[in-house]
Amino acid sequence: MDAATRDLLQELLRTYGPGGDEEAVRDVCARELAPLVDRSWVDAAGNLVGLLDGPAGSARGAVRVTAHLDELALVVKRVAPDGDLHVQPLGTMYPANFGLGPVDVLGDAEVVTGALVLGSEHTTRETPQVWATKPDGGDRAMTWTDVRVFTGRSPRELADAGVHVGSRVCVHRSRRELVDLGGFTGCFFLDDRLALVVLLRALRLLRREGGPACDVYAVFSTREEVGGVGAAYADRTLPGEEVLALDVAPAEDEYGTSLHPGVVVPYADATAVYDRRCADRLVELAEQQGVPAQRAVLGSYGSDASDSSTVGQVARAVALGLPTLSTHGFEVVHRDVVDGAARVLAAYLR
Repeated sequence: MDAATRDLLQELLRTYGPGGDEEAVRDVCARELAPLVDRSWVDAAGNLVGLLDGPAGSARGAVRVTAHLDELALVVKRVAPDGDLHVQPLGTMYPANFGLGPVDVLGDAEVVTGALVLGSEHTTRETPQVWATKPDGGDRAMTWTDVRVFTGRSPRELADAGVHVGSRVCVHRSRRELVDLGGFTGCFFLDDRLALVVLLRALRLLRREGGPACDVYAVFSTREEVGGVGAAYADRTLPGEEVLALDVAPAEDEYGTSLHPGVVVPYADATAVYDRRCADRLVELAEQQGVPAQRAVLGSYGSDASDSSTVGQVARAVALGLPTLSTHGFEVVHRDVVDGAARVLAAYLR
């Protein structure tokens, strides 16, 4: 990963983008996208869309490529009389994925810093939410009903800041810095900030190398973590019969996948079967590019493409995965994964 790519990835990681409130991340992507496409716009679902024109009369139909803007986050369920916030997740994760610590509450008038807390370890059965999670107590995993966000503010002060039921809560910026681990790098929310960077890099390669073989719609999609809403709208309203989703993919023995600088090509996941010919072509092109490629059948996993496929919004769905350790937690990838995945994607679109 070169310095410019790392700087862009770090900027995106520091930028908050909970589902339904992705505007700040979208603005960064729009700045980077503008010189790489022929036209760009924001659609009614909040997706950022860029069109890179293919040759006139191309026999290959338009292809949509999606990478999602949103991140795993929390939403305020209720405000307690003491100013604590009770929350529930936007997306599939648990308190252990992020751990206890600082968060930012995105109020309408002010960003309020709080802390996700459980309670003191030095307690007994009289503090049931702690006791239930202690090894010498209930010995069960922590759930969202056990924890709360301590704000240090009264309900009146929170209301003045524009914090209310429905406000989004994000992991604090202090915990969103890239950390190097030998030949690897890690951070929260590489899902899907890393894929955004790959998509932008692939578009740059296409511009430099003569353009795509067909019209390409680059879709920076909204609300993937809560049902693939943005991509489904794009698949319904944009031309073309094929969609390719860029996303992280688990590096796990269960799937025969490992942490490497190449790509994972899923043939099926928890909700859909991907187009076999498209998947085979990705593997073939990866081999031609000298990029390691691992075929996989994934469980407990879905993408923008499979979400759209299951509701009949797309005829051909395919995915290109970025091998990732500890998905939906502190995620780790190989430092060279951006370059390899971008070259495979650019070759596919050529």
